[in-house]
Amino acid sequence: MLMRPAIHLDQMVDTLKAAAETSRLRILALLSQGDLTVTDLTEILGQSQPRVSRHLKLLLEAQLIVRYQEGSWAYFRLSDADAAREFVDGVVGRLDQADAVIERDLERLGAIKRRREERAAEYFSQNAASWDQIRSLHVPDKAVEEELLKLIGARPFQSMVDLGTGTGRMLELFAPLYQRAVGIDLSREMLAVARANLDRAGIAHAQVRLGDISAPQLERDAHDLVTIHQVLHYIDRPAVAIREAARLLRPGGRLVIVDFAPHEHEFLREEHAHMRLGLADSQIAEWLEEAELDLTETLEFAPRGEAGEGLTVKLWLAHDRRMQIADGIVPSFAQKETA
Repeated sequence: MLMRPAIHLDQMVDTLKAAAETSRLRILALLSQGDLTVTDLTEILGQSQPRVSRHLKLLLEAQLIVRYQEGSWAYFRLSDADAAREFVDGVVGRLDQADAVIERDLERLGAIKRRREERAAEYFSQNAASWDQIRSLHVPDKAVEEELLKLIGARPFQSMVDLGTGTGRMLELFAPLYQRAVGIDLSREMLAVARANLDRAGIAHAQVRLGDISAPQLERDAHDLVTIHQVLHYIDRPAVAIREAARLLRPGGRLVIVDFAPHEHEFLREEHAHMRLGLADSQIAEWLEEAELDLTETLEFAPRGEAGEGLTVKLWLAHDRRMQIADGIVPSFAQKETA
């Protein structure tokens, strides 16, 4: 039987007080559909910014929502804490979607999401030519994604992180499996694209944030799956990113890396800001070992076009070598001794 997270009496009273107000309940209902700014909420609720900020402050104090910064913008989202999320899901789930106020809020939220999609489409149109040039050199993304799904399997898991999320495609791909997920990217433009894609796909249990994959501000030892998809060739210290990814994994968690094999397409460095012309198996294996991860699978996808002219895509799957016993973590050397 699944144990529900316990809430202390005083905390429950504070939680109920925070949620038991029309505007704050509307805010919780809206944030259950995705992350929003104060400006977004002001537009939807039809209230002044100071008033909306006051409601947000009370919800923050009750630990029902959290705030994070993305450049000059502040976003709000539902708390990831199990007790808070279960409470909000239970309350919001009972709301009548046909209620006139809720219906109007969702209509205005829809308008905001459509504007996001329009901005994302504009960004795509400006960059489509360069992306299509690279895509023409390697196997279609669908082939790689099919293998990713086979490797990860159909068993649901709790938490996922996508480092360098870009368009948010990995978050979309694994959405049926995880309970919650977060994508990190340094580009605000790409985050706008990812948000629009998640909105369009109806994925409300994933979020994206501005951040550096070499120093992600995320809980450690807490995630079942971390993905780094077509990112490492853009950064000068991939080993650091892999080490940070390993620190995010819970014992037994999995890291998936997808990138190019070594190649000689110098134009990618000159025209597309690739810092590395592919990554060798031996180098990936060394970085994974340094991060105390076990490489368990390597797949290769042949390039398009004539031999030597295309890009070979590689997929590496690694596991955290620790194992969870009761409430403690047993390091790898202890596993060997007790095997």
